[in-house]
Amino acid sequence: MAADLSNEAAPDGPPTTDAVVPFGVAGAPGEPTLRWAGHATSVAGIEQELGRIWSLPQALAARGGAGERLVAARTSVLNLVVVARSPELGEWAASTIAIGTGRHPSRTLIVVPTDPDGPAWLRADVRAYCMVPRPDAPETCAEQVYVTAGGDAGRHVEAIVAPLLVHDLPVTVWWPGDPPFGTAPAEALVGLADRVVVDGSRWTGDGLDRLRALAALARPSLPISDFALMRQARWREAVAAIFDHDAFLPYLRSLRRVAVTYATHGGPHAEAATNLVKPIYHVAWLASRLELRVTKPLARAGRATGGGRARPLPGAAPEPGRGLRALLASDRGPDVEVVVHPVVSGMPGGTTLRVELLAERRGSELRAEVTAEADTVHVRVWQDGVEALGRVFHAARRTDADLLAEAIEAGGRDLVAEGTLAAAAALAGPPSAAPDAGEEAA
Repeated sequence: MAADLSNEAAPDGPPTTDAVVPFGVAGAPGEPTLRWAGHATSVAGIEQELGRIWSLPQALAARGGAGERLVAARTSVLNLVVVARSPELGEWAASTIAIGTGRHPSRTLIVVPTDPDGPAWLRADVRAYCMVPRPDAPETCAEQVYVTAGGDAGRHVEAIVAPLLVHDLPVTVWWPGDPPFGTAPAEALVGLADRVVVDGSRWTGDGLDRLRALAALARPSLPISDFALMRQARWREAVAAIFDHDAFLPYLRSLRRVAVTYATHGGPHAEAATNLVKPIYHVAWLASRLELRVTKPLARAGRATGGGRARPLPGAAPEPGRGLRALLASDRGPDVEVVVHPVVSGMPGGTTLRVELLAERRGSELRAEVTAEADTVHVRVWQDGVEALGRVFHAARRTDADLLAEAIEAGGRDLVAEGTLAAAAALAGPPSAAPDAGEEAA
């Protein structure tokens, strides 16, 4: 059975026609099903379509078998606002969100600004996705509004978003690409938000300017979730597990060196083009947990002595770059040297390859190394040069849908994330102390 969902003319545009959507058999448990698709060319038209979704009997009931009627319940636990800077990124975000329809049903607004110098225009697809959590349960449904806006409309995203929010529900703002921190539209959206979600590992360039700007947004009333930091949970658990051993715990306050090796593709511009957010987060987490303060922010390691930079030979492998160094201090222990070291690799640029810790206590040395693969994390520890621990943790990488669900379900403040973000910004230093500062004099 198909429903005739012909739409009336949009308030400020030509007549539009809704897609014909079948309302017959509910999807398999856990599988989102499109129950409604409409179109609009104005904010008022979007509001009208959202109202129509839940006013038609066809949109409220689905027949799952002979004599069985499953009522689709409108369920929203939050407003999820996504700002995507390209249609491709918007579609990817929409598909990621659809996976979690039953886990965290929401009113989702995906806005793609485009053509900022053209005339003002707006086009929206209004959809309702429903899902049966289990065979004997009613469907739960949530709305998704996908808006493409040009000209002045695209420059004022908050004017599109604000009227469409469900009042009295929290607002999560997700920037899946490069957030335009420091701009008036971004500040207006942050003013509407109860949580901000980003993925620092996907920012263009080295990511340091956006890392500083993200830390400047943080406050107790605005939790921030960064996929780049959340992905590293398995690394953090592995490092913490080292010091669960009574023999190793005394070394924790005697760290002398933290080294993080990350992947780069090399070349003359690799240092500026490789994202450094994930390598920095490893160091920042340790610094925040051990109450270490940054006394020297990250700066490029000095060039080797002996003349100017040598010209690479034809056919030579690309150079990884000089890496970064910083210094941490504690009131209760020695200074801690920080080394962030690039290695030419086929892995995506900025991927963490290895975390190493070196501690010295009463003439004894402890060295630990953590590496990770797709489904496992490896830990090795040497005490005075003798291997004292070798352990493998089974911990698969989480998908973006899993990370988004975790961010949405996190609730209140995350003190570990707050401390790590603050320490990461301190490591990055002020803009004038960005990594190219601190080079040795020529």
